[in-house]
Amino acid sequence: MGTDAPKSAPLAPPLWQQLQACAQALHSVLQGRNHTQALAPVEARLRPGAQALLFAVLRQWGRTLAIQKRLVQRPPSAAVNALLCTGLALVMDEAQAMYPGHTLVSQLVEAAKHNPATRPQASFINACLRRFLRERQACMSATDDVPSAKWNLPDWWIQAIRQDHPQHWQTVLQASQQAAPMVVRVNTRQTTREALQADWSEQGIESVAVGLQGLMLKRAMPVQALPGFDQGLWSVQDAGAQLAAPLLLQGLQPQGSPSLRILDACAAPGGKTAHLLELSHAQVLALDIDALRCQRMEDNLKRLQLQAQVKVADAGKTAAWWDGQAFDAILLDAPCTASGIVRRHPDIPWLRRASDLPGLAKQQRQLLEALWPLLKPGGRMLYCTCSVFDQEGAAQIQAFLARNTQARMLSAPMQLMPGLASQSLEVSDNGACEHDGFFYALLERRVDA
Repeated sequence: MGTDAPKSAPLAPPLWQQLQACAQALHSVLQGRNHTQALAPVEARLRPGAQALLFAVLRQWGRTLAIQKRLVQRPPSAAVNALLCTGLALVMDEAQAMYPGHTLVSQLVEAAKHNPATRPQASFINACLRRFLRERQACMSATDDVPSAKWNLPDWWIQAIRQDHPQHWQTVLQASQQAAPMVVRVNTRQTTREALQADWSEQGIESVAVGLQGLMLKRAMPVQALPGFDQGLWSVQDAGAQLAAPLLLQGLQPQGSPSLRILDACAAPGGKTAHLLELSHAQVLALDIDALRCQRMEDNLKRLQLQAQVKVADAGKTAAWWDGQAFDAILLDAPCTASGIVRRHPDIPWLRRASDLPGLAKQQRQLLEALWPLLKPGGRMLYCTCSVFDQEGAAQIQAFLARNTQARMLSAPMQLMPGLASQSLEVSDNGACEHDGFFYALLERRVDA
């Protein structure tokens, strides 16, 4: 009798299919959709490869645009342009290229031939890419003096960083072009950091401790391939984001008590909500205006074996959801430009406009004013954004303090910058500066106010 033959591993999709999917997603990003929305229509089997290629393209987007203008006199159709620019970005840096240049060119031409919208221009794409390979050094040198090409960021973004951080602007811009490491937060309700790290090490997964509950992987892995996820032993969360819960809980009385009432406004996707619950037994009300994001937050809390009151609501419209009982603490993770997390979301700079900043700053100001009266005397509010723009950080809080004499500042990290060592004790062991950009201000409501 025969035996069942062993199942073979599924074959990786052809590179041309991944390139085609990447170009289609790029076209979608250029129309204003974020990378998650742009990749949603991509077949599941193609999505991981397409996302890796898309991120590589977006990290070279400023230089790619400058070189495309040099090579092409008359802009081609949107579909052809997306495929051409995908190729230019991926063959640009020989040392960092994901595939050899000749392989990429042949596969991009193959991708063009398989799409009716690009098939007539397959020879044009081939000619442009081969010309670039011949003239690579000249093309690169000719665009070195173009700021958006040098830093792969929009001009207004570069100017804003330079104005807000004149001493460190180049370091911050350089860090923004690099891919971020994979950092997880250990669920200390379920295990210890040391136990999880040891278990991973036995399986060949190496990591280093970061902050208070974090582990930074030496090599990123798909979430589902990393042991302990389904059991709720850990969550993906940047080292800088892991500061929020300990900052807010520190010094609260009675710390960790079930009688402690905490509001997490603008809570989705729920990483900070979960961290608050992992570190305390407090009652947490988590709000978000998006019903789908609230459902995902509840699913994640269930995976971590945690429980919060999750409510779909606009945090700024307090009359619609507040029960009249003041909170001991409020976490306001305010909507912002997300300029501090570009390493993880390289589409952000190309989706934002300079005109977005005033509107977001107004929204942050309105949330601060709406939520502050909900805080008990002696209670604390942690205001944070994943931004490196001063208008969304220090300037926002300075203006709030000038308007509210009942508020006083407590010790907090303030501005964390990607690529720069933090002065915060909580991340003082983060010698590689591997945290994203965040702003943290901790405010206390005076008892005698």
